[in-house]
Amino acid sequence: MPRFVILEHDHPHWHWDLMLESAGVLRTWRLVRAPAAREPIAAEAIGDHRVAYLDYEGPLSGGRGTVVAWDRGDFEWLANSTLLIRVRFVGSRVNGIAVLRRQDGNDWLFEWE
Repeated sequence: MPRFVILEHDHPHWHWDLMLESAGVLRTWRLVRAPAAREPIAAEAIGDHRVAYLDYEGPLSGGRGTVVAWDRGDFEWLANSTLLIRVRFVGSRVNGIAVLRRQDGNDWLFEWE
């Protein structure tokens, strides 16, 4: 199964990076808050990241702050298109089916089913 990580990141403002392993990279979305609550969360698609972030915690180069793993585990792709991503998470904090729906441009909405 592919792996995921959710990193707490303190730069340029506090946010959570949701990273899903796909074809040798981590597809990444910036969440405005932790995905613990069952309410929709605004998400911004940002560039793919290196798979090394699956296991990394600590300072980032170039003065880009620090990351700490908020959760990590495995996930299963249930749908994967340019407008809708649906996955089943198996982590220590997040478990269940979540959906990312493209809103406009790089703006997405993360929500639990």
